[in-house]
Amino acid sequence: MGISRNRAASSSSSASPCAQLRSAYHDCFNRWYSEKFSKGRCEEDECVAEWDKYKACLVQHLEDKHLRQILLESEASLYSVKADAGSSGDANVTSH
Repeated sequence: MGISRNRAASSSSSASPCAQLRSAYHDCFNRWYSEKFSKGRCEEDECVAEWDKYKACLVQHLEDKHLRQILLESEASLYSVKADAGSSGDANVTSH
């Protein structure tokens, strides 16, 4: 169980600069899930190093393509919409 990909397709996707790091993280996650988590042995520090390397690669790739700022702005606007919706509901409650 877990995340599975066709190994041939995964290894041939060298166009993605983070493909090898993604594969290392997925392999670690699948091993942790099948050998530990599914058997009730949960250790929180599993695969952290692999995740950190993969995440850093993704962030760098997004910055290189000038996409990270777009994602951050989109995320910020999503939170501001939620905050506005929450604060308008609170204002109505206190004005009654």
